[in-house]
Amino acid sequence: MTKVLFFILLILAVWIFFIKDNSVKHAPGVLVPDLPLQENIPSAKSFSFKGFTITPLAHFEIKARVLSREDYSRGKEGELSPVDLALGWKRMSDSAILSELSISQSGRWYRWETEVLPIPRREIERHSANMHMIPKDKAVQEVLERVRKGDVVYIRGKLVRVNAKEGWHWSSSLSRDDTGRGACEIIYVEEVDIQELYP
Repeated sequence: MTKVLFFILLILAVWIFFIKDNSVKHAPGVLVPDLPLQENIPSAKSFSFKGFTITPLAHFEIKARVLSREDYSRGKEGELSPVDLALGWKRMSDSAILSELSISQSGRWYRWETEVLPIPRREIERHSANMHMIPKDKAVQEVLERVRKGDVVYIRGKLVRVNAKEGWHWSSSLSRDDTGRGACEIIYVEEVDIQELYP
């Protein structure tokens, strides 16, 4: 009897963590029509955080649809940033467009694939991005832990550069137009909210 119960619980755990799709579904249509807001900070003061030195580079606000999320725990990046959110806005928040794309994350990268481009490639690149989240405190981290694929989130914070004593560093992109290595945003998240959408 104990073995049967064990296998039932094992199957249930596999279903919850690997099979069940708990993403949020939306009808076709642009959910987020606005661009992210950014105001560069010319000479911000650095501060210590979890043994690292953080230098704010810009004030940053974004409302976006979560295209994918990936959790991390290893390395210095994982110590600071336990989750990456691949985010989309404008037509990259439209289910009709996203249904034509295969989106994935790994190694702190966001990737998309498609057989036929539903919108121009440059539009996909400029209106979506992988963003590394550094939660300011436990309250922010708890909200980030609840974020699901398909959620529309509002995030406010700072784009930052991070340094460690032994010379390691990690610096945010300050542009939505770049791609490839160094193109991800690193956000020191001061506020995050999962938006309620009404028909």
